[in-house]
Amino acid sequence: MLIARVIGDITATQKHASHEGAKILLVQPLDLDGSNRGTPVVALDSVNAGIGNLVLLVQDGFAAMSALNRMQSPIDSAVIGVIDHVELDKPAAADEQPAPVPAIKRSRKRASNSG
Repeated sequence: MLIARVIGDITATQKHASHEGAKILLVQPLDLDGSNRGTPVVALDSVNAGIGNLVLLVQDGFAAMSALNRMQSPIDSAVIGVIDHVELDKPAAADEQPAPVPAIKRSRKRASNSG
């Protein structure tokens, strides 16, 4: 699993039949300091996440299919949770500082289930 931020909604008028009714998101994987980790990815949403939400992202096909209950469907990535809080362990040495945790910004309006 990865931490990611939802950065957009995707509308696809033509898609695989097993994706009908599923919301498609564009998500940016993050490092613990909040910086971007690689490039954004397309993921199906299983938790009604909205733009700006910090989320849990799986990039394993079986985990993604299982989370969406869409077995035998061509899915590589899925958003499987909305993160409310991240807490890191204290560092072992006094001179070490913990990595900053990404700020959680909640959008006032949740995105609708658009396919």
